[in-house]
Amino acid sequence: MTATPRQAWALRSAIVAAVALVVLATCSPHPGTLERVRGNGVLRVATTNSPTTCFDGPAGPTGYECDLLRGFAEQLGVKLELVYLSNGAQVLDYVAGGKVDIGAAGINVTAARSAQVRFTKPVQTVRQQLVYRADQKKPRDPGDLDGKLAVPLGSSMAERLVQLRASRYPTLQWLEVPDAGGNDLLARVADGELTYTIANSDLVALNRRHAPKLKVAFDLSGNEDIAWALPSGRDASLYDKVQHYLTTFPEVELARLRDRHFGVVENDEYLGVVRFVTDVKERLPKYQRHFEDAAERYGLDWRTLAAIGYQESKWDPDAVSYTGVRGIMMLTTDTAQHMEVRDREDAAQSIEGGARYFQQLLRKMPASIAEPDRTWMALAAYNQGLGHLHDARKLAQKVGKNPNHWPDVLEGMRRLSQEQWYSQTKHGYARGGEAVRFVTNVRNYYDVLLWMTGEATVAPSTEAQAAAIRSAAESPEPP
Repeated sequence: MTATPRQAWALRSAIVAAVALVVLATCSPHPGTLERVRGNGVLRVATTNSPTTCFDGPAGPTGYECDLLRGFAEQLGVKLELVYLSNGAQVLDYVAGGKVDIGAAGINVTAARSAQVRFTKPVQTVRQQLVYRADQKKPRDPGDLDGKLAVPLGSSMAERLVQLRASRYPTLQWLEVPDAGGNDLLARVADGELTYTIANSDLVALNRRHAPKLKVAFDLSGNEDIAWALPSGRDASLYDKVQHYLTTFPEVELARLRDRHFGVVENDEYLGVVRFVTDVKERLPKYQRHFEDAAERYGLDWRTLAAIGYQESKWDPDAVSYTGVRGIMMLTTDTAQHMEVRDREDAAQSIEGGARYFQQLLRKMPASIAEPDRTWMALAAYNQGLGHLHDARKLAQKVGKNPNHWPDVLEGMRRLSQEQWYSQTKHGYARGGEAVRFVTNVRNYYDVLLWMTGEATVAPSTEAQAAAIRSAAESPEPP
């Protein structure tokens, strides 16, 4: 059937309108990445659970790159959402695949990786170092290796080894381990499971604080840049915003942030007995009444509280840590609020809040944990958080140890810094070795106080704890 002129005109009009709609839809601009992030209110970042990147600290997620990322998210006015992966290679895959907005995981910039993603300006400079155990023979160069060398799968360390084998060391052998990061492999070297590994110098320095058996044999590279990775493509809106943030970040603040996470740790926890005895005589008298009053109120031994206070601040009411905790008992902002402490730098309030918090941690210990293990575990929770203590007890149980016995649980605490173990836990990475040292030092300070005061109470009695529980029954719980 032949269409009438009117029908033909209507058909042409419909076709023109449809084409126009298609053209308009095609030409309408898609929202850029920055606009999308702000619209969603979320910045998704792939990272690794590591002390140099992001981990769950006593006051929430922290770490060098994590703190930088949080500042950027705050500048955008959005929430920071962290996606934890096993290693940098997986992070890069997520970035290249558009699954996240940014990858921040101690990623070394290489030519091969630059073809895969778009790197920002450096956030850190490191060297690749070959690490061995102190009781083994120190190798002089890659050709002198006599044992098992392992690096993370797809890492820049593996790239470096390929280059070395092609250029100077044709017999060089190594193992690339999937689902493992540098932190995990360093722990395996410290435990004697591996002979060597290669890791970035910042990560090596942090691990040597808790594993002094780790030694650096030599550097395998000069200075290398660590940067954040963003997807490649035409849209550079988010990338440009990140670049501006990093470029304008005050150098003084960046130096403070680096010192906060990578600065040298005092060694006086091991050598400070003489200083402690002097401080007992010269500084403690000013605060002893506060410790005694708080201990009486909460059914505790005042010397335990005094030992905690010394370990935390050296009895300095103005002390401030790099994470923002402050005061004699080093309370976080949230803990102070829940313990009804208005001024953390007021000695009496800080000691009262610390005592109340410690007593609540004791209350939260399972009934199956007897003294003095109960006190030692509450101390570990005071340092790293109750969640990490529960993880350590579960790890101890997993390997056939007693989760109610501190000497067994402390091994679980140490394993919380090893990726092969913390990847199995609910709360992830923790500076478990730091918690073990915290408990050990508090016990040592307590013993000295016990000797100097001439009294012999080792832990709060059952009756004292029961009375304290009754008096604190209406108290708010810590965060």
